[in-house]
Amino acid sequence: MSDAASSPASESEAAAEAAVPTRKRPKPGERRVQILQTLAAMLEQPGSERVTTAALASRLDVSEAALYRHFASKAQMFEGLIEFIEQTVFTLINQIAEREATGPVRASRMVSMLLQFAEKNPGMTRVMVGDALVYENERLQQRMNQLFDKVEAALRQALRADAAGDVSATPTLDAQVRASVLTAFALGRLQRYARSGFRRSPSEHLEASLASML
Repeated sequence: MSDAASSPASESEAAAEAAVPTRKRPKPGERRVQILQTLAAMLEQPGSERVTTAALASRLDVSEAALYRHFASKAQMFEGLIEFIEQTVFTLINQIAEREATGPVRASRMVSMLLQFAEKNPGMTRVMVGDALVYENERLQQRMNQLFDKVEAALRQALRADAAGDVSATPTLDAQVRASVLTAFALGRLQRYARSGFRRSPSEHLEASLASML
């Protein structure tokens, strides 16, 4: 009987051991996603300056060395954010192109999608307009420039078919001009949103603005 019974001391020790939380090890890829999510969240802070790896590590409660086990450099972290932007934006652009029949409607939906994406992801907006990339590797800004070049190309393609049916003598040029104006408009709205501390909505009076251009 005495062997089967537990003493009060042993019971309290067992309870203490059971109460110690075991730190759950992130699954492969989870920590990488967590780092990118935290970086994006830090970029959402209005007026925030350059995000350092030390500040990022502190926010995640890990060492800087732990960050570099998942990313070779901070530039690679920003590339992870840019990849997310690219994949999201162009997946939606392709969906709009398949769904919308007429050029002006298609172009309008593309611009609206881009601005709505930015409004829902303020930290990403600072990457898109280059504010978060000022002190980073130059190739990051070049990659964002290429993204907007591709957006403009998608708008131009959407508008070209519509322009071909117009009485204009230069339908292709007209499509190029309108695509350029729409891209500049979208960039201007994103910059205003970021530099207002995310107070000025990029979709403010959007329908009326697009109607005047299209």
